[in-house]
Amino acid sequence: MWYLCVFFHRLLDYRRPEVEALAELFGAFGEENGDIKRSLEWRLPEHHHHDSPFHFVDLPSDDVARRIANRSILVKGIYELWGEGSSYEELEEAIKGYPDERKLPYLISESTFRITVDSFGKVISFQEQNERIQGLAYIPFKFSILSVVVLHLKSVYFQGRVNLRNPDHRFWLMETDDYGSNNGLPPVLQKRIFFGREVGAADRKLLPTYQLKSRNYLGPTAMDAEMAFLMANQALTTPGKLVYDPFVGTGSILIAAAHFGAMTMGADIDIRVVRDGRGPDCNVWSNFKQYGLPMPISLLRADNNLPPWRPGLKEVFDAIICDPPYGVRAGGRKSGGRKLLKGTVGPYTVPDNKRTDHIPSTAPYSLAECVHDLLDLAARMLVMEGRLVFFYPVLREDGSTDTNFPEHPCFTLVAVCEQILSLRYSRVLLTMVKTDPYSEEVAESAMKKHLEFKENHLKWLEDGNLHSAVFSPADPQMEMAGDSKFNKDSKPKYRGKYV
Repeated sequence: MWYLCVFFHRLLDYRRPEVEALAELFGAFGEENGDIKRSLEWRLPEHHHHDSPFHFVDLPSDDVARRIANRSILVKGIYELWGEGSSYEELEEAIKGYPDERKLPYLISESTFRITVDSFGKVISFQEQNERIQGLAYIPFKFSILSVVVLHLKSVYFQGRVNLRNPDHRFWLMETDDYGSNNGLPPVLQKRIFFGREVGAADRKLLPTYQLKSRNYLGPTAMDAEMAFLMANQALTTPGKLVYDPFVGTGSILIAAAHFGAMTMGADIDIRVVRDGRGPDCNVWSNFKQYGLPMPISLLRADNNLPPWRPGLKEVFDAIICDPPYGVRAGGRKSGGRKLLKGTVGPYTVPDNKRTDHIPSTAPYSLAECVHDLLDLAARMLVMEGRLVFFYPVLREDGSTDTNFPEHPCFTLVAVCEQILSLRYSRVLLTMVKTDPYSEEVAESAMKKHLEFKENHLKWLEDGNLHSAVFSPADPQMEMAGDSKFNKDSKPKYRGKYV
C-alpha cells in the first residue's frame, strides 16, 4: 500500500536509507530468487524535487508503517493519503473519490479526532487555517451540532467528539507552494495539497533527552545524538543484539544502541578515556547511568591494529558501529611508538609495579590502514547478515564527491549517506552487510583489494593530507577566477552543514 512519508528537512541523503533499514528490521521485505530484498519502492509527488520532504513509499501494512515512523529519527510522520491536488477543488474531488470502506471506520461518532494544518516553505495564519478547515465540510466527520472550530498554535481542532490530548485518529492537511528559490529550500514548481490520516509519527522527546549539551562526560569527537541514533537504526539494533564500537571514546554511539535495547561493548586505545574519564562520577559509565541504560558488557583498552581477540573467537557481534579517526579533529593512533616501529628499540615488558599507571606508547595510524583493519575485524567477528556502519571522509572536487569506497569480499554495500561539512570536505556513512563467510583465502583477497584501493584512491589520505585539504586556505587566484572547487554556488544552498 502506498503511504505519504513526510521527512524533517535535514540530513537529506540519510532519509530513505534509514526508512529502508527500519523496513528490513520490521519484516517488510521478503526474498527474491533466494536473496533478501533490501530496498523499497519510492515515488515523488507531482512537480516535487528529490530533496522535498514529501515522498510516497510502498509499505506492506499500517503496522509496519507505524513502527517505522515511531522509531525513525528523520521521519516526521507517515500518512494514509486520502487525497491530493494542486488546488482545494482537486483535493475535494480526490477525497470524495477515495474508497468509502477506507474512510468510514475513522469517521464514526464514537471515535475522537484532531485535524492539524501544516505547511512547508510558507506560513499559514490562524485565520487561513480556520478557512481551510471549514473547507473540509464535505468530509462526513460525526461531531455534535454545537461544535465549533478552535485554533491553537498551528493546529486546528473540531470540538465535539474530540480528545485534544489523545484522539483516536489524527488527520493532517499539508500544503506546499511555489515559494521562490531564495529561501534556502528545494524548488517546488507548483502548489500541492495533501490530506490524510496519521498512521505513525516520530518520538519528538528522544533527541532533546539525549542532546550532548546535557551529557555528563564529553570528548572533542563525541558523536551528535541525532547521528548516533541514525547509525544505530542503520545497524538494525534491537534487544538481545550485541553491538561493538572499536573507537568508543565517550560512548555516544553505544548509548544510542543501548537505548534500543542492544547489549554493548566498546574499546579505545586511550586507557584514560575508558578507565578514568574525569573522575568516578564523570566517565563513560556515568553517561549510561545518567540515562538509566544497561551498562556495557565491557570497555577495553584495545588497539584496532592489534585486536585482543583470541584466534578461535569469531562471529560474536551482531553489529559494529563506529566513527574511525581520520585526522580532521583527531588523528588515529596505534600501539608501538615511533622508535619501536622503526626498530630503534625492541619490544619490552612493563614491570608489575608500573602497570597500574602505565600509558602505552603510540604511533600515527593512517586511515587507509585503519579502514582495512576495521573491515578485517568485522569480517571475522560479525555474524552472517550482521552490519558494519562507519563514517568515511571524502574530498569534494568540483562540487561533487568521490564515489570510490573501500570494499571487502565478505560485505555488500547497502547504503551510502553523505553529510556535506564544507565546500571541500564531507563524510559519508557507509552501511555494509556481511553476506559471505570469512576465510584465509578471503583475507588474502581482501588484502589485494586494499592495496589496489590504497594505490588508486587513498594517496590523498596519507600523511595528514586530509587535514591540509580541509583547513588550508584557498588559492586567492582560483577564488577570483571562480574555480568551482571553492565556488560557494557549487552546491545548492539548502544542502549546507546540517543537510
